Amino acid sequence: MAFAAVSQPEAGTLIHTDQMNPETAKLRLEQVPTYQMLMSGVLVIDKPAGLTSHDVVNRVRRILHTRAVGHVGTLDPMATGVLPLVIGNLTRLAQFYTSAEKSYEGAIRFGFATDTYDREGKPTSPLQTLTFSLDTLREWAGRFRGVIQQVPPPFSAKKVEGVPAYKLARKQKPFTLRQVQVEVKEFEILDLDGPQARFRARVGSGTYLRSVAHDLGQLAGCGAHLESLRRTSVGEFNLSQAHTLEGLEGAALHGSVREICVPLQDVLPALPFVTANEETLARIRSGRSVNLAELSRAKQVKVFDGERELVAIATRVAGTLFHPKIVLAGEPSRRAAKPSKAEQPEGG
Repeated sequence: MAFAAVSQPEAGTLIHTDQMNPETAKLRLEQVPTYQMLMSGVLVIDKPAGLTSHDVVNRVRRILHTRAVGHVGTLDPMATGVLPLVIGNLTRLAQFYTSAEKSYEGAIRFGFATDTYDREGKPTSPLQTLTFSLDTLREWAGRFRGVIQQVPPPFSAKKVEGVPAYKLARKQKPFTLRQVQVEVKEFEILDLDGPQARFRARVGSGTYLRSVAHDLGQLAGCGAHLESLRRTSVGEFNLSQAHTLEGLEGAALHGSVREICVPLQDVLPALPFVTANEETLARIRSGRSVNLAELSRAKQVKVFDGERELVAIATRVAGTLFHPKIVLAGEPSRRAAKPSKAEQPEGG
């Protein structure tokens, strides 16, 4: 994890607080010196319900005093759970997660459908009584596993001639969304309690569980919508690594943000890593190819300066010769990173 000190702190500037009201905490947070906030890292937030993914990004930008914050994998406002954030120079890592596998747990409410395919929408069918058993529901659920064709929800970020579908839906303009191919690797109905069924799912990129719930309701003949959704993992990131926004604020106040970030050697675990010497690091930081004999069979590698600073992702071009695909850490002056994000319309 790389932290850059912009200037030396004055004695006593680090703030330690144990108990304070929200207004005082916000004021104290604004007074934390900027040098304490400038960082590059990966942080997993447990997104609360009611906020968009971009709302979370904006709040983290204010907490960390930086614009260079992006998120990996969009979550609907209703959904909660794992929202990985890439910060500082590491915003460029977002490109490696555009097709990351995601896991969820949630509930489907049978009896009527809604226009948004979730509990926040308006009913589009009359209330009906359930006439099926748990075993029958589990049999139907099996039809949604594997590579399937799916129509995204009308209230989604899918584009229709360049315009997000949700904008057209809000204006009640007619439009048609095309079927897309998605992969549902796991979809298990855990139990059925009255009109509500709990489920567990593991899906590929671009899969809408709102559509799964809606289509399952159509198959059941009584309508259904997504009642709740909690994301439990994105790629290698999971709930055990997640922190609340309030927890992040507390860490920022105590100068301990690095302690709640994901160790960078745990990021992109499929890629081997090497700790390079100064000569090799200098070449990589300037965008030049290097020889990494010990990693001659790897297609891509992570290059570290010491144990914490991820300098680059390098791609093998021939034999033992690797070229930096992206350089994540420049010279000690720490060039400012531009914000970026992975805006994949999924998770709902």
